[in-house]
Amino acid sequence: MDLLDFEAQGLYFEEPDVAGVNELIATAAENYANGDAELSLLKAYFLAPESLNVLVALNRFYYYQHRLEEALDATGKALAVIRPMVAFPDNWRDLQPEHITGTPVELLTQVRLYLFTLKAVGFLNMRLERLDLSQAIFEKLVELDSKDRIGAQGLLELVVKRKADVGGVA
Repeated sequence: MDLLDFEAQGLYFEEPDVAGVNELIATAAENYANGDAELSLLKAYFLAPESLNVLVALNRFYYYQHRLEEALDATGKALAVIRPMVAFPDNWRDLQPEHITGTPVELLTQVRLYLFTLKAVGFLNMRLERLDLSQAIFEKLVELDSKDRIGAQGLLELVVKRKADVGGVA
């Protein structure tokens, strides 16, 4: 299945949120430069802990603050929110190509979101030097996405090279 050959439907950022959440995210964006963004984002999270808008905002905030563990927590939570939407297995390691090819067309946007979120989990783990885990994630994504629409092949090559560098193999 070509992960680009579909019409986008049900984009997470178009979904309505609990009252006040969008305003808190906007306030966080306004206050990023002066260092007061986190409190607004955490308030939004407490109002809507399953909101992908909030989880993506938290991920971005923590990533740009170089707080990779917190970014990984937010991204992992987003993965857990998306997974039941597409009826994927609890563990990404159990994901098979049939899970994707068997997904109804109207859910392909969520499938792509899941795969890109899993890629983000792999990337954050790579940045945290958890190279075996990130390699396993990228290998899974390459297995699932033969046309590399998600872009995991290049990251897989980077993590393999990094592992070789760390291991002293040239």
